Amino acid sequence: MPKVSFNNKNNLFFTALKTNVDQYFNKNGLKKTGDFNLYAKSLILIPGAILVYVSLLVFPLSGGIQILLSGLLGAILASIGFNVMHDACHGSYSTKKWVNDLLGLSLNALGGNSFIWKFKHNILHHTYTNVDGMDDDIAKSPLMRQCRSQKWVPAHKFQHIYVLGVYAISSFAWVFLMDFNKYFKQNVNGTPLQKMSRQDHIVFWISKLLYGIFYIAIPVLAVGWGPWAIGFAVMHVVMGLTLALVFQLAHVVEHTEFEHIDGENTHIENAWAEHQVRTTANFAPGNIFVNWYVGGLNYQVEHHLFPRISHVHYPAISKIVQSTCQEFNLPYHTYPTMTSSMISHFRMMKSLGERP
Repeated sequence: MPKVSFNNKNNLFFTALKTNVDQYFNKNGLKKTGDFNLYAKSLILIPGAILVYVSLLVFPLSGGIQILLSGLLGAILASIGFNVMHDACHGSYSTKKWVNDLLGLSLNALGGNSFIWKFKHNILHHTYTNVDGMDDDIAKSPLMRQCRSQKWVPAHKFQHIYVLGVYAISSFAWVFLMDFNKYFKQNVNGTPLQKMSRQDHIVFWISKLLYGIFYIAIPVLAVGWGPWAIGFAVMHVVMGLTLALVFQLAHVVEHTEFEHIDGENTHIENAWAEHQVRTTANFAPGNIFVNWYVGGLNYQVEHHLFPRISHVHYPAISKIVQSTCQEFNLPYHTYPTMTSSMISHFRMMKSLGERP
């Protein structure tokens, strides 16, 4: 396993930023975890998903309505991932660990595995953001080339076109292929997975079994193989596209920076916090619906600097982060709309697809 280190000797930026953010919470008497806004979202999204699921199985619906509801279910499940699961797995949903652990299992209900995801996302992605060879989120080579240090192949000339197809099947591949690959290899992108306890192994297999029962067996018995296959595919296409695009817009856009593993020991000249700022971008900060739906993940700069703070606080602390970045002459990447961010992402993918 390569060793990557940051130049944290000069940490004035993050020290000042933490002081400013702490002052905001202390002055306003706020906890850094979730509040009523987050709990209200949970009470809308989770029962909403259950209602759509039951409706698809119980009510005699036309084929068109079934397809629309299957797509809606995929969209709601993605939002549960953004809002409930994401905060819970970061430990920012509640001050109570058991609440975070319980709601973190909502990822298992979506077909994934919270133990593997926490290691892949919380540790590898959040520590080594956009570091080729460590960050599993950009480890799609040779299928996709997401930074210039990755090997180029002729198919990449068309990646800005076929990438939507890859995103569309990403959640299906995650549930049925990538989780099992990481589980059996006990390895994530070349980094050994943390040791799993007996309980972690049991939860992995029971949740995968329950996924098969609730998403395959019961629907097939209720509506038949054909309608189930179409609905299941539509659900995953919507969920996969939504999840992939939101996470890609945070890092694989123009102006964000990348690093790569250089031998066994790689030293990054920036401090960790400065690295997060340089490798991350926000999008659509003024869009109320986007912010609500994606669980504040349009404020990725704030999230990467303070992953233990609930996303409901990001709009407020973004002003503090931006002013502190300006004070220390650091970039603060942000796209005014989601559309402009998507255009930048596909321009970036097209540029990376050109022969070096």
